[in-house]
Amino acid sequence: MKKKVSQQKLLYRWKRKVYATLMFAFCFGTFVFIQARFASIQARFNRISASLDSLKKPRLDQRPQIAFLFIARNRLPLEFVWDAFFKGEDGKFSIYVHSRPGFVLNEATTRSKYFLDRQLNDSIQVDWGESTMIEAERVLLRHALRDSFNHRFVFLSDSCIPLYSFSYTYNYIMSTPTSFVDSFADTKDSRYNPRMNPIIPVRNWRKGSQWVVLNRKHAEIVVNDTSVFPMFQQHCRRKSLPEFWRDRPVPAEGWKEHNCIPDEHYVQTLLSQKGVDSELTRRSLTHSAWDLSSSKSNERRGWHPMTYKFSDATPDLIQSIKGIDNINYETEYRREWCSSKGKPSPCFLFARKFTRPAALRLLREVNFSFTIIA
Repeated sequence: MKKKVSQQKLLYRWKRKVYATLMFAFCFGTFVFIQARFASIQARFNRISASLDSLKKPRLDQRPQIAFLFIARNRLPLEFVWDAFFKGEDGKFSIYVHSRPGFVLNEATTRSKYFLDRQLNDSIQVDWGESTMIEAERVLLRHALRDSFNHRFVFLSDSCIPLYSFSYTYNYIMSTPTSFVDSFADTKDSRYNPRMNPIIPVRNWRKGSQWVVLNRKHAEIVVNDTSVFPMFQQHCRRKSLPEFWRDRPVPAEGWKEHNCIPDEHYVQTLLSQKGVDSELTRRSLTHSAWDLSSSKSNERRGWHPMTYKFSDATPDLIQSIKGIDNINYETEYRREWCSSKGKPSPCFLFARKFTRPAALRLLREVNFSFTIIA
């Protein structure tokens, strides 16, 4: 009988020890998990706090910044080019990325520290040829204007590459108080919709590239606009696409449609409306190849500029773009000779549209090193 009681006591003690061990393991595991989560939350909080502090605290040694505003679908396929471009230039630039709603630039979606967590948290779904494109531009500017040290605002696509070093680019853009806006009178395409009158009279209607560089005054004009933007939402829409591209039915009176692409007119028309044409350098700093007449590929003829593929990415291509020193505007019988600091200069600092393989080839074969390109 005593032996049986003794065994029961041993079993009871053993169960207590097992229970105590399991409880300790559970508590320790929970503690480790909570610590890891707290560290992660604290790290994110510190990044946000540092970002907010940078906006609030005066930075006496801070130079004027260029805000690079990227419009992307998801991730940035050419981030490795921009990573090399930004390297060693901290404090002279800021980055904002507008991609599809819900997309996050984290360790899984970007390898560049410069793009980490730089996505906007209030992005919208963007459709080509719709007013959502210019709405996305306004969202980007609204965020970038919160930092008082952002003095210039450069719009870029996810297929853009820089052509020169950061230092050269910075000095070129900052050397003039003007904005770089490709803007000319649109007299050929009949995109103006008379329904915009009298809010937007035809005399103020302009056309140009959406890839502009704005100074702070002009960026604020875009963000604060409450009259021109609604007109574009209502009366500036692209014409129905060919049947195999169509995403909506053709109107019964399709011949009355105005083929209006909002992003090719909005900033230009708004600034003309505000009477600041004289404050612009009326050309873009981003090169796009629209003359596709020599292309043998039917894929390269259409609604969009040429896309440079792996086979196109050669030293001759880059040199040909860098060698452009003037732009001819047929509708205004005007030739714009490019200059910087009062001296003749290349017209373009950026170029598009490049595929990822093309950009990789440039880095590997064309010695596209931004530390040595002047």
